Amino acid sequence: MSELRSDARRNEKIVLDAARLLFEQADSPSDVSMDRIAASAGVGKGTLFRRFGDRDGLIRALLAERTVPLLVAIETGPPPLGPDTPPAQRLSAIIEAIVDAKIDSVTLSLAHESGTTSPYAVAGYGAVHEAVASSLRQLRIEGDAGIAAHLLLAATRADLIAVLVRVEQRTRAEIVDAITRQVSALVDRPTRS
Repeated sequence: MSELRSDARRNEKIVLDAARLLFEQADSPSDVSMDRIAASAGVGKGTLFRRFGDRDGLIRALLAERTVPLLVAIETGPPPLGPDTPPAQRLSAIIEAIVDAKIDSVTLSLAHESGTTSPYAVAGYGAVHEAVASSLRQLRIEGDAGIAAHLLLAATRADLIAVLVRVEQRTRAEIVDAITRQVSALVDRPTRS
């Protein structure tokens, strides 16, 4: 029985490695089909569907590899991402980490955001949103911190990152700086008495 589980884990790793490479090399999410992933991994397409359910399930598994460590760092880690970081510094660090992750895997992120499951409905988004909203509440921003958190996170959507990087040839530093300036403008705005 453990040999079967070991084979399944090995096959899963082979499939995820093959899919990751295909997404890294692809210009568009539509370039990466289940057929291409199965062929690249040297497994039958049925293996993919049995393990991941569908393409969106495979994409979520790939993203989990990248996002779980980030989520752990945000929820319980040390500074600059963790909860014991001063809120303005934490807010900037979270946004920068998300931008980095999206730039590093833009085609995969595009596939996820255009999938059948809303990117706003996944647990990871909720946790990040709460961390951003919590930082904004600690900073006593004017207005609804929950809505402001959604708006800041919207600036990190993969479709926007893809345009900034691929079309406008913006650098990681330019993107992070622009979003950080928006965070600063929101945070530094005086509250009304």
